[in-house]
Amino acid sequence: MAAREGESGILYEPDERPPLLFTTGLGLQFAILSLSGIMLMPMTVFRSAGSPETVLLWAVFVSLVVSGVITALQAFRIGRIGAGYLLITGPASAAIAVCVDALDAGGPGLLAALMCAGALFQLLFSARLSLFRRVLTPTVSGTVLLLLPLVVMPVIFGLLDDVPAASSSLAAPLSALATVVVVAGAMLGGGPRLRPWAPVVGIVVGSAVAGAFGAYDVDRVLSAGWVGVPEVAWPGLDLDFGPDFWALLPGLLLVLVVLTIRTISAGVGIQGVSWRRRHAVDFRAVQGAVTADGVSNLLAGLAGTIPNGARTTTVSLTQITGVGARPVGIVLGLGLVAFGFFPKVLALVLAVPGPVLAGYVTVMVATLFTLGVRTVMQDGLDSRKGFIVGFSFWIGFGCQNELIFPEYLSDFAGGLLRSGLTAGGLVAILITLILEITRPRRKRVAVELDVAALPTLRDFVHAFVARRGWNAAMVQRIEAVCEEGLLTLIRPEGDDAPLLGPRRLVVVARAEEGGAVIEFVAAPGEQNIEDSMTLLAEHATEETMERELSLRLLRHMASSVRHQQYHDTDILTVRVAAPGAG
Repeated sequence: MAAREGESGILYEPDERPPLLFTTGLGLQFAILSLSGIMLMPMTVFRSAGSPETVLLWAVFVSLVVSGVITALQAFRIGRIGAGYLLITGPASAAIAVCVDALDAGGPGLLAALMCAGALFQLLFSARLSLFRRVLTPTVSGTVLLLLPLVVMPVIFGLLDDVPAASSSLAAPLSALATVVVVAGAMLGGGPRLRPWAPVVGIVVGSAVAGAFGAYDVDRVLSAGWVGVPEVAWPGLDLDFGPDFWALLPGLLLVLVVLTIRTISAGVGIQGVSWRRRHAVDFRAVQGAVTADGVSNLLAGLAGTIPNGARTTTVSLTQITGVGARPVGIVLGLGLVAFGFFPKVLALVLAVPGPVLAGYVTVMVATLFTLGVRTVMQDGLDSRKGFIVGFSFWIGFGCQNELIFPEYLSDFAGGLLRSGLTAGGLVAILITLILEITRPRRKRVAVELDVAALPTLRDFVHAFVARRGWNAAMVQRIEAVCEEGLLTLIRPEGDDAPLLGPRRLVVVARAEEGGAVIEFVAAPGEQNIEDSMTLLAEHATEETMERELSLRLLRHMASSVRHQQYHDTDILTVRVAAPGAG
């Protein structure tokens, strides 16, 4: 079908099918753009740990295959696995440090065991994602992102000397400098056409400079075949579960939590740029993206490579091209798998000298730091959040550099706190939990999702407002919100939809500055209430007037309405401003 560009600039929505030639060309272009990042991450990890060449080649190969399969799965979506959107999946720079530590401590077998354990955690996490929404806040995830460069950079700087002994002494500094200048320059001033190619251009220029000084392994590229697969170097699973496993597991879980939060951000962001008309975020698609990440990491662990995650860069690529069609994602994934069977392509990347890798990853890690700053600022920065970020960061910095009572903390829990990422991340989560527990107690009531629950809800509202000194107008407003919220949730699919059985509803109320927040937690429905409010003026019929009346009243009484739909639950959050506030 012909492309239709709406106000959002979208040419093809997820459900639409672009022409076959267009789909193939764009999908392969995205695959080429992703190729270097997917190969460079495992290459950096295994080269930094001094792994044998066969293990390195195998890790890069399986990273390409797993990334391609999961990228296609994200677009295709099987049951609850996959987002149903164009989301590129690939190895994550956030995992470099903990993976190098695992390889140094116990080799690929230990890394594989850690990966499988972390993947099972991620799958359980995705199944109950709604339970963690108050702990894994943007403040916590942003703090961990800020700590990542602190942990990764010592590993990266170790690559600066990774050049052939016979090469010139100028090879390392000049190739690293050229890579940093070109990548940073293309990202900062290259414009939307050049910016996605910044990593490729920077690595090519850096490798050319290294080659001029004899530091690029040309023979490796020439000797590689055109078609084939590397020698199988499956490491197996180290199931001894010794001290190294338990010391490294918390750090890996923290990294997976960060990757999960980034996948959630990517899942939310891609929905915002894939449709011509604004849609409310479907958190079932986000859960599917996180579940696909868990499957990806389980496959990666079993195969012997490093963790994967959905890439937020997909959002910008979709926004730039105006294409969010699922077929493009499928071609992209299949293209990544296909590239893995061309050793000549792999050799071109694997021959990249260490200083060039160091320059490239330095720029990428710098963007992680800025991403951490933006994540922290996402919901504003007050004194509490500022304390969490600042205190946790400096605890992480102190532990990483053994500045805080090293005689006690270095050996605590098998060296758990030697990693600044682990120490700072745990502190951020602990402070968040303490603040959450010590907040004024929320009022809650559990009822059946039925009109007969209205008297109970009215009693609940009166008990909630009794000690808060709110006037009668505020009481009436909260009562109306509770009533219309209940009526709206009773049959979210429409008045003709049959009820399969009694549904439970938990209503939670808390006071906040300038008003109150009412949260309705119920069994899942199908129709998103935010979308229904957007479409109030369209397709009105007599049969839908009663439901529309509830939606209109809810929109009138509330200062904001947010409907989060998960596979296991619906969460309707309504903010009610006090009369005269704001």
